[in-house]
Amino acid sequence: MEGLVLLALLAVAGFAAQLVDGTLGMGYGITSSTILLLIGLSPAAASASVHIAKIGTGASSGLAHHRFGNVDWKVVRRIALPGGIGAFIGATLLSALSTESSRPLSSLLLFALGVYVVLRYLRGGLRALRKGTPRLRFLIPLGLIGGFVDATGGGGWGPVATPALLADGRLAPNRVIGTVSASEFVVAVAASAGFIFGIGVAGVRLDYVAALLAGGLVAAPIAAYLVRHLNPRLLGVIVGGFICFTNARVLLAAAGISGDAFLLIYAAIVITWAGAVAFVIRAIRRERSAEGSEV
Repeated sequence: MEGLVLLALLAVAGFAAQLVDGTLGMGYGITSSTILLLIGLSPAAASASVHIAKIGTGASSGLAHHRFGNVDWKVVRRIALPGGIGAFIGATLLSALSTESSRPLSSLLLFALGVYVVLRYLRGGLRALRKGTPRLRFLIPLGLIGGFVDATGGGGWGPVATPALLADGRLAPNRVIGTVSASEFVVAVAASAGFIFGIGVAGVRLDYVAALLAGGLVAAPIAAYLVRHLNPRLLGVIVGGFICFTNARVLLAAAGISGDAFLLIYAAIVITWAGAVAFVIRAIRRERSAEGSEV
């Protein structure tokens, strides 16, 4: 019974992670990997499990975004291949590390990505400012770095690729999110191949993969529809804060911090996270009030 409850919770987590990922262009990998690390999987097994699940969710999400006109396939073709190469290299490297050495490294990377996501969305959304398509000399290194970070951190394709494409300013936000989601399929396939080459299926829980996949498949078309309607700033701050909160435990333990110091640092993280959420909510309300007064 406990096993069934855990699988049900993982399915709900997969649904929530994909819903956030499909509306933000990031969040599925780092959220799901964090949960699997908390359950007790090694970093390599957790990342491998998530990437196998992302093969299905990535395909579903890409097709759903395509139906709603959110995908620039020219950019997908240019960024997906280097992303896959970077992911394969990263997966192979992570597979060679021991659990003891890779768990703090993985949590540190996830924590840093969480901080980056929070800061990025505190600053507000970016709009397309320039015409045309992002250049190849920009997309190739972006794909390589994004794929590598994604495989070694259990997630990161979205947090790296989405803000970079938004900052480039050549694609509208909905096209950025749809393009990143569609190209993630290739990254997931390459990373999964790298993990299978490095560790086989050792430590990979296929029942966990199936649960995450089931939840993600349900959420993918919903997220593609909602991407035009939900406020990405609030979702970004919430998911980024969640990643920081959950990975702080591993980092503090690795640093030998416990007792009152542990509680104080955790309290500081929670207060900062809550303050960021409140700040964004107020900003959204001010923007809506300003729009209403103009009308």
